[in-house]
Amino acid sequence: MIEITPRNIRTWSMLGQRGTAFTMALPDIASDRKDVMVLTADLSLLSGLERFKETYPKQFLDIGIAEQNMIGVAAGLAKEGNCVFATTYATFISMRSYEQIRNNLGVMGFNVKVIGSSAGVAMGTSGNCHHSIEDLALMRVIPDMQVISPADGLETIKVIQAISKSKSPAYVRLTGNLNCPVVYKEDYEFQIGKGNVLKEGKDIAIIATGTLVAEALKVSELLNEHEIYPTVVDMHTIKPLDEELIRNLSDSHSVIYTLEEHSIIGGLGGAVAECLAESGSSVRLIRMGFRDEYSGLGDYEYILRQNKLDAEGVKETILSTRMSKIRRGISWKI
Repeated sequence: MIEITPRNIRTWSMLGQRGTAFTMALPDIASDRKDVMVLTADLSLLSGLERFKETYPKQFLDIGIAEQNMIGVAAGLAKEGNCVFATTYATFISMRSYEQIRNNLGVMGFNVKVIGSSAGVAMGTSGNCHHSIEDLALMRVIPDMQVISPADGLETIKVIQAISKSKSPAYVRLTGNLNCPVVYKEDYEFQIGKGNVLKEGKDIAIIATGTLVAEALKVSELLNEHEIYPTVVDMHTIKPLDEELIRNLSDSHSVIYTLEEHSIIGGLGGAVAECLAESGSSVRLIRMGFRDEYSGLGDYEYILRQNKLDAEGVKETILSTRMSKIRRGISWKI
């Protein structure tokens, strides 16, 4: 049983989301569940699955560099009543295996949890072929697929625990690298489909997902120096989306910003835009993420800076588009 302590939270931060999921959460779940199976596509070492492999060899399969086949094997195991976790890099599992995920998980509804590691631009120096800025859009459109992106190590633990109890197929997007910033410093209640308001503010709201939730919290501190006090939301579940929370935010704020390590098309920003449009809201929405282009080559922090997705860049975007003191859309300072 995983114990949530300040020391463990710091350890999970150092391990990053990927290390926390594969060295801590999955072995803990498998310790008293023989129906849990873990599959990987030649990434047992790089994903930190060696501990799981050694401890539960009968519940582990390395399929090799054959992502499409891995989803087929996972579906077969799920058909036999197992709860299956299938993982490799997010760009490969979400795109190379997309047809298999659609047919076996979407159409058939098999209980397979797809874990996309190193999502976003975590593998920055490997180039655009290893970047994953389309996966949320792809997975959102598959019927009945849960789509979740945790903010830090502790939330990663809670996500893996929650989806292991669900019978629905799920896609979990693990972002960031080692030394993932801590968002949750103590235990809290996690629920799939319910966003968490981390800071109550006024006038503007920042809805973020993944490791950029930590950046959103930094942004709020920077904006406080300009007498701007944003509400900050961790929208860990992109599907099913917490539409009630979004509608409440639209009623009480003049502008909503979405922040994601993903294309602004089809991801969190797209989901929030759809919700606001269908609700008839007049609140202004500004999506922050990768524009309609690829991010380029560089290390993780460099790419975020270049695309204004670090705290300083997000602050500049908000200051350049912030509304004047006149309420709700009457006057804007651009």
